[in-house]
Amino acid sequence: MGTNKKPSELHPNNKHNKGYDFAELCEAFPPLKSFSYVNAYGTETIDFANQKAVKSLNTALLFKDYKVKFWEFPDDNLCPPIPGRVDYIHYLNDLLKASGISENAKVLDIGTGANCIYPLLGNAEYGWQFTGTDIDAKSLGFAELIVKKNGLEQSIKLLKQAHSTQVLKGIITETDEFSAAMCNPPFYGSQEEAMQANTRKLIGLGNENDLNLRNFGGKQQELWYKGGEKAFLHTYLYESSMFKTQCFWYSTLVSKKENVEGMCDSLNKLKATDIKIIPMHQGNKITRIVAWTFLTEEEQKDWNSAKI
Repeated sequence: MGTNKKPSELHPNNKHNKGYDFAELCEAFPPLKSFSYVNAYGTETIDFANQKAVKSLNTALLFKDYKVKFWEFPDDNLCPPIPGRVDYIHYLNDLLKASGISENAKVLDIGTGANCIYPLLGNAEYGWQFTGTDIDAKSLGFAELIVKKNGLEQSIKLLKQAHSTQVLKGIITETDEFSAAMCNPPFYGSQEEAMQANTRKLIGLGNENDLNLRNFGGKQQELWYKGGEKAFLHTYLYESSMFKTQCFWYSTLVSKKENVEGMCDSLNKLKATDIKIIPMHQGNKITRIVAWTFLTEEEQKDWNSAKI
């Protein structure tokens, strides 16, 4: 995320295609002003290696563009970059519309975190109803406060996943009907791996002299999972096959390109009826959304006709 982002890198519906208007952002969230400065190129920006500055900018974006009035959580929780997160929302909306779901979507957000970011953005942009899940009670407590302070109790409900090794089991019931499930899985296999990645990122931002900084925040369950992204994703895939008719589209972000081929092989074995791979830019790297469904064409028609 940065001020020099090319318009073509973001979804056409993304409000941040043309960069940031810092005057408007500082008006929406005055604390941002103390972190903004004009760089050598005459561009107003912030120090993206500074965690508090990054959090301030993202709070300002939510206040200015997404009708959010309250967004507070501990600094050691993950602070998501809004332009990248809302891109996932826009691409998922494209998929739902192409499937005949243009309104009244119900979305399951797996690992909603203390910041509750996907429910906030999906509700603001498309009026989606959300169920957010997390394994951490404290994170859910902060998310619940965000929901309440923004008056979204009727649109967003939160559930605790009681078992850290499960993704959908214990959450989805036989009577649930979700238009989509979405997930931003833990990328790393351990704390050491996460911190090594942060060191590389800080060097890229020009802060090789202060490698103790963490510009992203993030607690254990947000950043790493035993076996890393691959292990988490394969648990998710397998459990999704246990609830084939309760969700139209399952989806997830996939950070590592090499994991996509294995996912597709597994999904074919699990008898997914359709698999979509949607490339997406997040910051300086390309990530992708993988989406799949187990519904037959007939079941898809029945799903949509039942919602009319």
